[in-house]
Amino acid sequence: MTDPTRPAVYLDHAASTPMYDEAVAAITRQLTQVGNASSLHAPGRAARRTVEESRETIARALGARPGEVVFTSGGTESDNLALKGLFWSRRDADPRRVRILSSAVEHHAVLDALHWLADHEGAELELLPVDRLGRLDVDALRDSLARDPGSVALVSVMWANNEVGTLQPVADVVAAAHAHDVPVHTDAVQAVGQVPVDFASSGVDALTLTAHKLGGPYGVGALVVRREVDVTPLLHGGGQERDVRSGTIDVPAIAGFAAAVEVAVGRQAEHALAVSALRDDLVAAVQAQVPDAVLNGDPVDRLPGNAHLTFPGCEGDSLLMLLDARGIACSTGSACSAGVPQPSHVLLAMGCGEEQARSSLRFSLGHTSTGADVEALRAAIAPVVERARAAGVVSGLGASKKIAG
Repeated sequence: MTDPTRPAVYLDHAASTPMYDEAVAAITRQLTQVGNASSLHAPGRAARRTVEESRETIARALGARPGEVVFTSGGTESDNLALKGLFWSRRDADPRRVRILSSAVEHHAVLDALHWLADHEGAELELLPVDRLGRLDVDALRDSLARDPGSVALVSVMWANNEVGTLQPVADVVAAAHAHDVPVHTDAVQAVGQVPVDFASSGVDALTLTAHKLGGPYGVGALVVRREVDVTPLLHGGGQERDVRSGTIDVPAIAGFAAAVEVAVGRQAEHALAVSALRDDLVAAVQAQVPDAVLNGDPVDRLPGNAHLTFPGCEGDSLLMLLDARGIACSTGSACSAGVPQPSHVLLAMGCGEEQARSSLRFSLGHTSTGADVEALRAAIAPVVERARAAGVVSGLGASKKIAG
């Protein structure tokens, strides 16, 4: 029987991608096991062995040391732990260090945490500009650092943008920050398994990843943080995860997470080649049907599965629902802010007007995507855009009559 909740065409892998079979198998093996990984008896030691082997697997895949992998509940917690933990630690060591430098196009898990620090902890937040492709202005970062380096607590710049797919100049960010002994955090949630990510060679001091973006389960992720970097914990309790993140360890989820990371990173090169070709086909198919559709983000240095397009004269939410009615799932951007009728902060930072920032869709491909998915979108997009534009005209006329009356 067909599952009515499962879309016929899934083009929202950037929000969450289906689990790999290897991850499902790893979780399933652990679900029937008993034993708290903090317990000293034999079942506890067996659970701990699974956790530590998983930690080693993830570290090996990311070019990190096992002791640098701190398990969390996912990307949002890892971002909060990195930003708040680094800020508190750095400020406690030197009260002058209250400035935080980040980009204007970060995920809300970063932006909202930073705004909280500004509102409640006295942080001075500077959101640095990006160019029209969504790429950080590194000169602006250098200038801000040089203005008063002793006042900077940390820098946080994402590895790849979750909406438009643009890859950020992480190496340049690290070079600029480390010249002033300032630590760097990067949200690499969208990057791991999509593009090469090596923690050690990147030079970053803390890196966020989460399982459900790369073929693992929901509710588990990690903050990879250098051993020599002090991070003040958010949670206090049992002292798990080197006393950085207390809480009972979710052994099945961590086993599934490790299996997914191993598969995703191991297949990254071939995955990127296949998915980027599908992505290019999707963009060409859409623009053939809707010639004025505009691709956003860097056309070259972008995530392989990301196609973010603007459809002039349409509301993105209307397009999304019309496509959903045809069994095609996509996104207007970050699922974390879905349902909130506001223009994309990413597109606004890139210099787009509010109308353009409201009229865009993100199509994201993953390891289960096929040419049939692209063909289904090609067949649907023109009538959907036509209907959305007609609805916009009618809505606009209605509003004009209401104002005139």
